[in-house]
Amino acid sequence: MFNVNREKCVACTQCIKDCPVSDILLKDSKAYIKNESCIKCGHCIAICPTKAVSTNDYNMDDVIEYNKENFSVDADNLLNFIKFRRSVRRFKNKEIEKEKLHKIIEAGRVTETATNSQDVSFTIVTNKLNELRDLTYEALNKKGEYILANLTPETKYLEKYAKLWINSYKLYKEDPIKNDRILFNAPAVIIITANTEINGALASSNMELMTNALNLGTFFSGFIQLAAKDNKEILELLKIKDKKIIACLVLGYPDVTYKRTTPRKDADITWI
Repeated sequence: MFNVNREKCVACTQCIKDCPVSDILLKDSKAYIKNESCIKCGHCIAICPTKAVSTNDYNMDDVIEYNKENFSVDADNLLNFIKFRRSVRRFKNKEIEKEKLHKIIEAGRVTETATNSQDVSFTIVTNKLNELRDLTYEALNKKGEYILANLTPETKYLEKYAKLWINSYKLYKEDPIKNDRILFNAPAVIIITANTEINGALASSNMELMTNALNLGTFFSGFIQLAAKDNKEILELLKIKDKKIIACLVLGYPDVTYKRTTPRKDADITWI
């Protein structure tokens, strides 16, 4: 529950004005949280000038006081940071410190979610990477064989992927290290799952930015995501039951140095 310390409350009504579900009112000249329609977003905690609001639903030690020096980011620097990021598929033979992996997860944990559902979960794969890689290659090879055996005009566009998966599987079996075109010998993978797709997508985007801020490299693997879909062995390995895989981040220390940003198409904008 969310509660108001009546001794600290000065009845400024800021929490009342900012509550997105109108769950707070003045009662005996003090703020009172009904906890009826509350979605536990924490706006009341963040806005209270006297720190009168608290909750026993979450750890209050998680709350950090705002100061401009530690919380502000220059807009131009942020935009350049986003422009400079690249999908990295060349990694050093170096493990990632657990502290850095936890910081990446933290960036996803605190990302906003629809109705504050906080339904995003994370699976970090380090020890069982070889098993995940083997199962992914096998699953994609089977999908490729099935596609080629059942081609129709509607599935013709999948033919190139089917041939790619079958050929990649063959090369991988010949030399799993040299010919790893799924994980590229990266030391870690983070699987992001959620009940709501937008929540997982938002979290994974922030996690990628944190990855770059930690001088690590990453790329989103659609192939792992596709291989895991409806694949009992992969889902059991990842201990995923009810939630949907939204993104797969392959991570490692980059073995490549980029010198500049790259061009993009002009923004498709409609002003109304």
